[in-house]
Amino acid sequence: MSFRPCAIVPSHNHCSAVGDVVARLQGAGLPVFVVDDGSGEPARSVLAALHDPERGVVWRRLEVNQGKGGAVMAGFELAAAAGFTHAVQVDADGQHDLDALPLLLEAAAQSPEALVSGRPLYDHSIPRGRKIGRWITHVWVWIETLSMAIPDSMCGFRVYPMAATMALLARERLGRRMDFDTEIMVRLFWRGTPVIMVPVRVTYPPGNSSNFHMLRDNWRITLMHTRLVLSMPFRLPEILRSRSRSREPSRHWAAMAERGLYWGLRFCSGAYWLFGRRGCLLVMAPIVLYFYLTGAERRRASLAFLERVRRQSNTPGRPTLLDGYRHFLSFAARALDTFIAWTGGMPAGAMVRADGGLFDVAAADGRGALFIASHLGNAELSRALLDARTRARITVLVHTRHAEHYNRVLGEFCPEAAVNTRQVTELGPETAIELKERVDRGEWVVVVGDRTPVGGGRRVSRVPFLGAEASFSQGPYILAALLECPVYLLFCLREGHVHRVYAETLADRIVLPRREREVALHGWAAKFAGRLEHYCLKAPLQWFNFFDFWA
Repeated sequence: MSFRPCAIVPSHNHCSAVGDVVARLQGAGLPVFVVDDGSGEPARSVLAALHDPERGVVWRRLEVNQGKGGAVMAGFELAAAAGFTHAVQVDADGQHDLDALPLLLEAAAQSPEALVSGRPLYDHSIPRGRKIGRWITHVWVWIETLSMAIPDSMCGFRVYPMAATMALLARERLGRRMDFDTEIMVRLFWRGTPVIMVPVRVTYPPGNSSNFHMLRDNWRITLMHTRLVLSMPFRLPEILRSRSRSREPSRHWAAMAERGLYWGLRFCSGAYWLFGRRGCLLVMAPIVLYFYLTGAERRRASLAFLERVRRQSNTPGRPTLLDGYRHFLSFAARALDTFIAWTGGMPAGAMVRADGGLFDVAAADGRGALFIASHLGNAELSRALLDARTRARITVLVHTRHAEHYNRVLGEFCPEAAVNTRQVTELGPETAIELKERVDRGEWVVVVGDRTPVGGGRRVSRVPFLGAEASFSQGPYILAALLECPVYLLFCLREGHVHRVYAETLADRIVLPRREREVALHGWAAKFAGRLEHYCLKAPLQWFNFFDFWA
């Protein structure tokens, strides 16, 4: 199936942020349809001024207010008439973090038959009444779909497959106001459209005016759920078939939403303070079992990885469900150890260096350095246990949008954990220049080498890893060439009661010849993958990439 996306921005009296929203969508290469849903002044004039077909922005006005659903459906008609295969729905009030747009588009391109929707990560700005109302709708949707495949049906940031959407609209009548987002998602699910959820930050900007009318719209939503529930018996065969179709996994690691609610993580942190590490792990065991049994995608990825390890190490037999559960428990222990280290509870001697003095050499080198780590073991713990002076010279490049709750709990107990970390989705020129300045001052930069780029793209190399080719990012080696500094590999494995830190020299400097750039990048990625495989075979239960790494 071809992939030709556009964007639809419905607006009723929102004009303060819509210009920035449209500009961001244009910057992503998307043609934009702005639908003015009967706005008054000044919004009417602001929206009309956005009309610029030559630059890919088309404005259409509905003289009579149709409601959000009516405006979006008008946008669908425009998109279908123009031949687009997918439509990105974005609210005009600036609530959604458009940094997640590449993730939604990547997921839609890889699964073009799916409905890709944002799964909101709210901050403190969400009104309590809206939060409670959303949870009530979530529960009803789980009942209506006989599934928890749709954790949030009310986010207005999503990518629709136009063929399935237009077929639905031709056959069924949907609510045209605030009941629209939920109803169309449930009915697409019923018709077998897979659903993929992508974590998206959502804020309620100061001064934001909502078009949600507490009484009228809650009544419409109540009627919508009533219609859906009453029609369920007649749709039961479709619903049961769609459950298996809608479990299609997202193929990109960053599109996997964090599992574990904020208060659940707070409960586990409280258990640690009361019972210590061993007691906390006992408390966490049934919780981990729940996530293991309900996390089909991650469970399959765990067992597939463990099977590759067995084949590569010539170990007979296949991994069992118990092996997978032990793998999940190891991940819980890793998160707990990180929490303990950052809060000062790790005993003296818990970290042992096995680097042959390499850290001392790197510290004495005035050029600074690039360290390439991974999601094997616990490299974050090694940073937590460094002395404050050494830690201050380290900048860690991270992408943690899929682990918001865990990092929020950790930050509450130890704000220092977030110091000198940089949230990155794409390494742009400004970031590269800043990192170059840091390295020239003798500082260290840490990046992981076992995650492909967040926005997708071609900057990956397919190299051998545990018996098959897997995609490894070229980013660390491109960055190393820009920084012109020594490059080291860093691994930290738990061995009994201690964490052993392994460091190796990858290169004194990485040079990428212009004519053989791809060959050189492939070679460096292959070297990293070879060393990662070596340590994976030493501690397979400490590999924490719970997704199809070889896809």
